Amino acid sequence: MWAMSESVPVRCPACRREHLYSAPSYPCVCGAPVAPSLDRHGTATAVTHPVWEEDWITLRCTTCGRSAQWPRPELGCPCGTLLRVPLAGPPRAPDPRGRRPRFQPVTIRTARDAVTAAALYLRWLGFKDIRRADQRPPSGIGLAARGLLAQVDPTVRPASSRDVECLWLTAMTESATCVYFSLAGYATDARVRADSLGVPLFVLDLTGTPQPVNGLADEMDAKGT
Repeated sequence: MWAMSESVPVRCPACRREHLYSAPSYPCVCGAPVAPSLDRHGTATAVTHPVWEEDWITLRCTTCGRSAQWPRPELGCPCGTLLRVPLAGPPRAPDPRGRRPRFQPVTIRTARDAVTAAALYLRWLGFKDIRRADQRPPSGIGLAARGLLAQVDPTVRPASSRDVECLWLTAMTESATCVYFSLAGYATDARVRADSLGVPLFVLDLTGTPQPVNGLADEMDAKGT
């Protein structure tokens, strides 16, 4: 059974009788209910000559963002008048970044803390089943998730261009994207090489919050998976 939305008063313009109307919600293909937003202070209009195109409205699912056509809210008054219920406008899909909770960092005191911080951040971005990578990188510690390979470098030496290239090559062999986390930052040539290869770079500050270094990392931080 379809759920009903909040009731709003609807007055018939012909007989002036007032009714309470609740618009039905319809199931989106994702399973979430979709219902039109009604204008509580609007005025109902009488339908004298029904037009097929005007009997349908486009609603956007606030859960998945899909749009679909559904019947326009109408109400039959006992006096015989068919009432078109006023709409407040289609509901807008929420910004997915707004639903994501704030990242909760862990203070970095040891190399293990750095790995933990990176793993928590990747999970916050939406990656699942994070684990130690099968192949150990030349420096630092490798993490892996489905379709992703990450390298965490907790040393005091800035990551070099070769470090970035090695991570990228390993990810290529596994058909995965990659991301680099460094505690000491990156050499200039490493940043240039990362941009050319499409590798997001992050610096781990001592609070445990990864800070984007290049545009690719900014995009990953904003959009997640």
